[in-house]
Amino acid sequence: MEKRLLNKQMIVKNVTDYIIITLGLVLYALGFTVFLLPYEIVTGGVAGISAIAFYSTGFPVEYTFFGINVILGVLALRILGWRFLSKTIYAFCMLSFTLGLFQQLMPVDAAGHYVKILGEGQNFMALILGCTMTGSALAIVFLAGGSTGGTDIIAASVNKYRDISLGTVLTFTDILVISSCLLIPQFGDMLQRAHMVVFGLCTMFVENFMLDFIMNRRRQSVQFMIISSKWQEIADAIATKMDHGVTILDGHGWYTGQERKVLCILAKRNESTEIFRLIKMIDSRAFVSQSAVIGVFGEGFDQIKVK
Repeated sequence: MEKRLLNKQMIVKNVTDYIIITLGLVLYALGFTVFLLPYEIVTGGVAGISAIAFYSTGFPVEYTFFGINVILGVLALRILGWRFLSKTIYAFCMLSFTLGLFQQLMPVDAAGHYVKILGEGQNFMALILGCTMTGSALAIVFLAGGSTGGTDIIAASVNKYRDISLGTVLTFTDILVISSCLLIPQFGDMLQRAHMVVFGLCTMFVENFMLDFIMNRRRQSVQFMIISSKWQEIADAIATKMDHGVTILDGHGWYTGQERKVLCILAKRNESTEIFRLIKMIDSRAFVSQSAVIGVFGEGFDQIKVK
């Protein structure tokens, strides 16, 4: 019975992950196609390489994106394993499809160019909106255990063994891709190419900022210090109802001279409300201190990724 229940929970978890990944991919394709492609804004990663190829030769974005991802997926198979890459393969296949679909749905002008939704001269606003969407989409996909492929595969490979943020890894690869615009004469004179590079660096900053912001906020942890005469009931409630570990410390009141037990709890930020609710139900007069912590490593939290 327990094994059957465990298998059912695993299936539900996997289905949920794929639904979340799909929503993230739709958001990415929407931001990339509606706001970035019409204004010929260069981004980093494989999507940036695909965009550069599209701007200079007209070759479809989705084909370049798919081909490069297949190569990187094969190379990273041994490092990341099938469990990660199964979601990644699904992600870049689905993203290739959604990129092609949204491009077909995009309105075009008489010259066959995509219509600029925000109007002429709104390149920077399109950059902000587009990269906010694509950066948020990347975070959503990563939190579900997947990847959009491309340089995300490289970032995930490094992050698996080193405590380096995904945004930091992506920054270096993105700079290489964006700087390549300087070498392509189809983009105009050197001043025009430098202008594209500057815009590309802005996309890199906004996208990676959104990625790290959402990832770190989701993984942020808090520490509770709880002093109460009903410390046993509180500890029992948190341990049983939330399946959470509790550490009991010995305390001594300086003014009262009384011995007290202090509960120390490390939890995810999104668990804070439930912990406060349990404390208030048992002892509304409990003394509670909550503080944010920079990082928590170990069972139930992040893994230590240093040699």
